[in-house]
Amino acid sequence: MAKRQLNRRQSWRIEKIQGERAARAAKRESRAVEALEGGDLGPEQTGLVIAHFGVQVEIEGLQGESAGQIFRCHLRANLPALVTGDQVVWRPGNQGDGVIVAQLPRNSELCRPDMRGQLKPVAANVDLIVIVFAPLPEPHANLIDRYLVAAEHAGISPLLLLNKADLIDEQNKVALDTLLAVYRQLGYPLLEVSAHQGDGMEQLKKRLDGHVSVFVGQSGVGKSSLVNSLLPGVDTRVGALSELTGKGTHTTTTARLFHFPGGGQLIDSPGIREFGLGHVSRDDVEAGFIEFHDLLGRCRFRDCKHDREPGCALLQALEDGRVQPQRMASYRHILASLPQDDY
Repeated sequence: MAKRQLNRRQSWRIEKIQGERAARAAKRESRAVEALEGGDLGPEQTGLVIAHFGVQVEIEGLQGESAGQIFRCHLRANLPALVTGDQVVWRPGNQGDGVIVAQLPRNSELCRPDMRGQLKPVAANVDLIVIVFAPLPEPHANLIDRYLVAAEHAGISPLLLLNKADLIDEQNKVALDTLLAVYRQLGYPLLEVSAHQGDGMEQLKKRLDGHVSVFVGQSGVGKSSLVNSLLPGVDTRVGALSELTGKGTHTTTTARLFHFPGGGQLIDSPGIREFGLGHVSRDDVEAGFIEFHDLLGRCRFRDCKHDREPGCALLQALEDGRVQPQRMASYRHILASLPQDDY
């Protein structure tokens, strides 16, 4: 059954109600912070945000007696939005709680636009984006390429991960091989694993060691199953594909950080079916297609749109087989989705 569309008045009323609830929650939070700061707080120390819950966050202490312990902390009103992976300065209370007093500078951040088109950080201080896809739901090059553009824009290295390799059969093998061959030819690191059967998981663990990684990918590709396999005992919820739509159901509702026993950290992010790039420019998109790097600036016309113009270096490379049709189609699809001012 299709979702019922809300009219403008209904949308306004929902936003108004949500805004009022958020204001009440912020007021309660402000009183809680005042009460804590009026009491006996411990000295300032550093901590790591491992999960975010509305107006509060869970942090892991990184210093002294608090090191390795988990605390539910309140936020001072003047703080910027915090996300999983942020390092902060905080002061502990006396009942397993505390107050965040400052955010430390980020080395990197992964962002995506929210439903209103406003840019929203998803995770901080990540140095490896693991782009997870699977035979089912059917993988689409355009979605993978969107993640690759986002990774390039954020300055974070990508790893392509085909999960559920045990589901490869005669019906989908040719299409999958064709899809993967494009990325292998471009030099992207790519692994094939099965969280269900354990194939390739040891190799994946070695790739993740020493990194702060984030798993991204549409719902139903098995990100939670991968976390359960990599970190036995964590027991994140696993969702099945919808029989009606063939798409995944969301099982992770907030990004959470986990530690690997041998070093390194993993941020499990909520599954998303699309990755908007409304915050990037045309130049950013072109930078995300690594095979374009030696071609850009070589077109006959400086303002070439790489569409039908004579003397276009990209079109010539496409004709020569140096640019794959699949990638050119993705590039054009992404450009068409950008705000017209950036196109």
